[in-house]
Amino acid sequence: GELPRVIEFNRDVRAILSDACFQCHGPDSAKRKASLRLDTEAGAFARREKTSTLIPGKPEQSELYRRITTTNAEDHMPPAASGRQLAAREIELLRRWIEQGAKWEGHWAFLAPRREAIPVISNQYLVISNQLAGVRGPATAPPLITPSLITNYFSSSLNPVDSFILARLAREGLAPSPEAEQTALIRRVTLDLTGLPPTLAEVDAFLADTSPRAYETVVERLLASPRYGERMAIRWLEAARYADTSGYQSDGERTMWRWRDWVIDAFNRNLPFDQFTIEQLAGDLLPGATLAQRIATGFNRNHRGNAEGGIVPAEYAVEYVVDRVDTTATVWLGLTAGCARCHDHKYDPLTQREFYQLFAFFNNVPEKGRAVKTGNSPPFVVSPTDAQVAELAALDTKLAAATRRFGEMQPEVHSRQIAWEKSLAAEQPLDWTLADGLQAHFELNGTLASAVGTKPAATFEAGASAFASGRRGGAGAVLDGKRFVNCGEVGNFGFLDKFTLAAWIQPRGTNGGAILSRMVEQDADSGFASDSEGYSVHLKGGRVQVYLTKRWLDDALRVETEAALAPDAWQHVTVVYDGSRLAAGVKIFVNGQPQKTRVLLDQLNQTFATKQPLRVGAGGGPKNRFHGLIGDVRVYGRALQAEEAGVVATAENLTELAALPASQRTTQQVAKLRTAFLEQHAPEPLRGAHRELISLQRQRAALVEGFPTTMVMEEMAQPRDTFILKRGEYDKPAEKVVPGFPAALLAKSGGAPKNRLDFARWLVAPENPLTARVAVNHYWQTFFGAGLVRTVEDFGAQGLPPTHPELLDWLATEFMRTGWDVKAMHKLLVMSATYRQSSRVTPELLARDPDN
Repeated sequence: GELPRVIEFNRDVRAILSDACFQCHGPDSAKRKASLRLDTEAGAFARREKTSTLIPGKPEQSELYRRITTTNAEDHMPPAASGRQLAAREIELLRRWIEQGAKWEGHWAFLAPRREAIPVISNQYLVISNQLAGVRGPATAPPLITPSLITNYFSSSLNPVDSFILARLAREGLAPSPEAEQTALIRRVTLDLTGLPPTLAEVDAFLADTSPRAYETVVERLLASPRYGERMAIRWLEAARYADTSGYQSDGERTMWRWRDWVIDAFNRNLPFDQFTIEQLAGDLLPGATLAQRIATGFNRNHRGNAEGGIVPAEYAVEYVVDRVDTTATVWLGLTAGCARCHDHKYDPLTQREFYQLFAFFNNVPEKGRAVKTGNSPPFVVSPTDAQVAELAALDTKLAAATRRFGEMQPEVHSRQIAWEKSLAAEQPLDWTLADGLQAHFELNGTLASAVGTKPAATFEAGASAFASGRRGGAGAVLDGKRFVNCGEVGNFGFLDKFTLAAWIQPRGTNGGAILSRMVEQDADSGFASDSEGYSVHLKGGRVQVYLTKRWLDDALRVETEAALAPDAWQHVTVVYDGSRLAAGVKIFVNGQPQKTRVLLDQLNQTFATKQPLRVGAGGGPKNRFHGLIGDVRVYGRALQAEEAGVVATAENLTELAALPASQRTTQQVAKLRTAFLEQHAPEPLRGAHRELISLQRQRAALVEGFPTTMVMEEMAQPRDTFILKRGEYDKPAEKVVPGFPAALLAKSGGAPKNRLDFARWLVAPENPLTARVAVNHYWQTFFGAGLVRTVEDFGAQGLPPTHPELLDWLATEFMRTGWDVKAMHKLLVMSATYRQSSRVTPELLARDPDN
């Protein structure tokens, strides 16, 4: 096309230098050739040994121009091997720029937005204001705009957007298009603001409204629609890489929809963009942070998470932080910061050191590099919806009333229980067992049948049946280290199931072996192998060990008691698992007492459900079989509470307990008597009140357990150290760095930044040259199809300059001036006559302005 009369550096020259020269003569000091910089004014005009790179007004004497025009292959730039050669038009642009004085400009995007005077538009002519004309050079005579054209073009008064656009049209000798037809206009604005077409009734109402505010009424209705937030959230979710799955390998599901809903709500309630920014990047660090503000930080937990067993967690921990830096820089700053991970940026003034200073802001999250395969990876917060919070409040009210009612009954409960205890006769022993959730109960006192359920009887394997007789807690199967009991399809649990396993055991010595398991039995005497899938309760070195295993070494949970069991003595063991997939979710009780445990492995990531049967006395191979006695095996399909574990471990029947003086009863014995009385023997009003209380407690627990969670940002109490990584490799740390801002972006003066809250506030500080520009450019793209800066994610040297720089800066400063009011900015754009123009294009306009 025709060359501009006045050549401007930012508009016409910088892109050429960036594309063709910065690779070898740009910001990256490691790759810089001949110590020549063309990305800074000082470097470009520096005096060289025999000449200068640029001599204003004298292209033929400027080394840069000589190098791009010489026919000497050794001297010619760019080198042939670079794969980039300048076109004749680019060479002529550079020549004219030097000839006109080689006026240098800082990169437009890194300069503070300048608020130009709004061009003055008369009712007959489009007149460029003197200020604007002075910047752009003498204006050409504007085209004649007749009053009738203006009347056709405007159905309401101009707004500032139109003044800038019309001034540019005048300078180009173009006239605006008339306003679109009303049916096209309501369809356009409804789709743009809500993502949905208008209904026939909405179209009819608009056509019937003859008031001057008819269109504005439509716009205000759409801005108030709940669909507005959904429409605007779509672009934001894309920018945040929102997904319902983790993104690697088996791509397990995760739940981030509460963060999605927060975004929708933020748009609908018109949360100012500066607060929208701060809460998403650092809501957890705000004083008195609310649950909603913590949920907001899910923005930077939307990255992919790798749950593969063979990865190096430290490597992916780095990848997650790099993703946060890259995404945050793209979304708010429009910069390709990730290019500086391995070296200084080749095109923009961002050093590798500055990249890792940004990295340091996001490197303090207590997360593992290996993600959870199915579900959310810590840190996350329980994040109920408003409806769930209301439901919980209503349930709590009922629970408080039931608790109060049952509390008022305690004197009667006490007196009635004493009378019941006295009625028990020693010659008629009465027993009771905790049956709630009991799936199988093998007493092993001479029979192999389960006392509950319809399961077939168990069988002895690898040896003949053998039992030791005696009372409860003293009877069981005799296991000699070879034979075991196969209980069949019982206790088929996975890693999300709650369950409890319990048994009386009398181990021979301290090693005992497997107590209960659903785990493969290897043919060879090899013990636990890599494919030891399932669960097992073992006795090893006298300590109770619990294994929940998908793969023995890297996808398993293993804990053990700190204290050893007494050898050759009868004792009761209970293992409770809460379905959390965490070692902290395993509780071990011995004789009803909770045991201190230590974690041997805490990397359970996949279900350990297996087709193996439940075995008593075996699991993990022949050498792990139990030597001793095991009896009263119970499998519950729920996680027993601590008091319930004590009840199960109480061997005495009710008659025996009642015969004990109250002062001599243990806490567990008291609990067994009381629980049995309230479940079966109390008068119905008391039993009913107790049932209601238990039911409401369980309803509440189930409701809370069903609350969604959201992965969020969180700070470690002791911050991680951050190092520059050589070539960006996780295992090659170099110099230590602290959080900091890129110097090119007008970093705030004052104290050194410490955390993400400092970073978030810096992003929306008035002196930051990029954030407001990037935001309004995204809005322009939303409503006009392309941004004023076409490269919406790259405002750097490789990006395109703005087509209307004065308008972009005016919008950016207006956005900040109005308190970062998103709906006001959207209304300004869609109310403009520019937006309301007809989209019909003439062949002449298409030829003259193909990109509109």
